[in-house]
Amino acid sequence: MQREEVEIENSWKVILAKKACFDDSKFIATGAENMYFEDVSLVGTKITNANLSDIEIDGAQMGGAYIHNIGVPKEGDVHYNPETAGKTIRFENCELRGSRITDCDLRNVEISNCNLSGMKINGVLVEELLKAYGEIKAKG
Repeated sequence: MQREEVEIENSWKVILAKKACFDDSKFIATGAENMYFEDVSLVGTKITNANLSDIEIDGAQMGGAYIHNIGVPKEGDVHYNPETAGKTIRFENCELRGSRITDCDLRNVEISNCNLSGMKINGVLVEELLKAYGEIKAKG
């Protein structure tokens, strides 16, 4: 397969690509809403300064992923959208074993039906916290 460089500027195109390679491509100040990726490799991809409201990632392998500086944009932010500003972020059926969550706003986060073995909050095992809570509640 021969490498060819294509430049598209100030244009609205719908691209249907099958069995194509876009390695090392760059999309800068580009609209890319409602895109669909299936059976793709995005290894080493970097997304920065992007509005990812309502994005859905399903069946992805994310070993070594580094997700940072993420949030729901507030009014005045370049990515603020009143239709998505109040929407929550959901994680379902995710393998987060060994992950680290640092300096994050976790107000009103709900964790349910999850394996919490070895999980720590500020160095304290959650299992011990829940056990102590259960004992206090039983006395109570």
